[in-house]
Amino acid sequence: MQKMLGKFLPQDQHDLFRMRLDQMVNMSHELIILAKEVDWNWIESELKDSYSEEGRPSIPIRTMVGMLLLKQLHNQSDESVLARWVENPYWQYFTGEQYFQHKPPFDPTDFVYFRKRVGEAGMEKVLSLTVRLHFGSESEEEVQVDTTVQEKNITFPTDSKLAFKIIKYCWSYAKAERVDLRQSYRFVVKGLRMKLHNGTHPRRQKAARKASRKLKTIAGRLVRELLRKLDSEALAYYGQSLNLFESVLAQKKSSKNKRYSLHEPAVWCIAKGKPHKKYEFGCKVSVARNAKSGVIVGMKSFTGNPYDGDTLETSLDQIERIRRDAGGDRPKTVVADRGYRGRKEIGQTKILIPTSGNKSQSSYDKQKQRKRFRNRAGIEPIIGHLKEDHRMRRNFLAGERGDAVNCLLAGAAFNLKMRLNQIRSSFWAFLRDMWASLSFEMAAFGFLLANWNQMRSKSQLLHSLDYE
Repeated sequence: MQKMLGKFLPQDQHDLFRMRLDQMVNMSHELIILAKEVDWNWIESELKDSYSEEGRPSIPIRTMVGMLLLKQLHNQSDESVLARWVENPYWQYFTGEQYFQHKPPFDPTDFVYFRKRVGEAGMEKVLSLTVRLHFGSESEEEVQVDTTVQEKNITFPTDSKLAFKIIKYCWSYAKAERVDLRQSYRFVVKGLRMKLHNGTHPRRQKAARKASRKLKTIAGRLVRELLRKLDSEALAYYGQSLNLFESVLAQKKSSKNKRYSLHEPAVWCIAKGKPHKKYEFGCKVSVARNAKSGVIVGMKSFTGNPYDGDTLETSLDQIERIRRDAGGDRPKTVVADRGYRGRKEIGQTKILIPTSGNKSQSSYDKQKQRKRFRNRAGIEPIIGHLKEDHRMRRNFLAGERGDAVNCLLAGAAFNLKMRLNQIRSSFWAFLRDMWASLSFEMAAFGFLLANWNQMRSKSQLLHSLDYE
């Protein structure tokens, strides 16, 4: 059912039994200053098309967007951010409340509904909202890009794990539909799982491989038995899952488009190339930031494992949309690493990639290019912050929409963090200047106080000489 766009009602009149937040909080706090800088009316006008003109009023957009930004900014879950919101008057002021609230404004499941309602396009508007906070960043000509992997919330996929999960599903389906299995294999499966423990040990490898093959055989038997014994109505309900189980069991090591998770189809194996972690299971994300200001202007997720150079055109289109919302335009130069080889120009945008050297270039130009590519390497720690601080290390949102939404919110949270640091640093610079001027005045007063007697005796002597 469609909902009508909810709005805050004007509450200028004081309440005798409730205390206003602007009387509780420090109005010079960086989060309060940030709340006044964010253009909430703009984001409300951009997302209003996702709502209907009739129906029950929804939760205000400022509340939902503000809560999502706080969630990603402080690395909280859907449940924990609401619990902390009740305790924190600064968070309540940031999301548009005027009086202190003693209970959450909505249920955690409303986060899911809102993310599905606005989708990837709506979250691009949220990222544009944070770009608008950094004046001038939308018109920078040079952008740095790189790709990373956003891992999905799954365990390390192995054939034995998937086979055991299929067996458990078959047991639950048979119990729900009251199907008498010819053999449940519960005792056998328990022994096979014990043989899989520490299966990489040289003395246990042969038994572990045999146990893994046996698990797959048992899983296939149970799936086929359910397909034979379930009635037509039950097959219509469980048929898609059982067909998925058969395709997963038929997979081999060399198979393409493998299924790595039963509950998450949007998972791909992407080689990391590092000794400590050879593979990552999730989706590829392209990260783009401005070369001078460091503001993130693009976060695009991709299905499959595309070549980095093939992601550039789609990423540039997203960067153009986000910067245009902030009043800018498409960047003129993109600086990338050698993973983007094969692309020198896309439209009017020039692609710069490190090369072994050009003899026609002067030493000054070579030094300038080398400095530019070294500056591009600064995007690597930014990706580390996105993963560790802003929930990109493990994505808990479902499906391909969840991949796109999570990375866009991570980029928005990083831009907010940058703006908060700027506000905080400017505030402390103001205090430093005040303290410096105050210290000078106090030092002058101390000097006068310490030398008061000596200066007084000198003045008396001069006065007596003048009198004589």
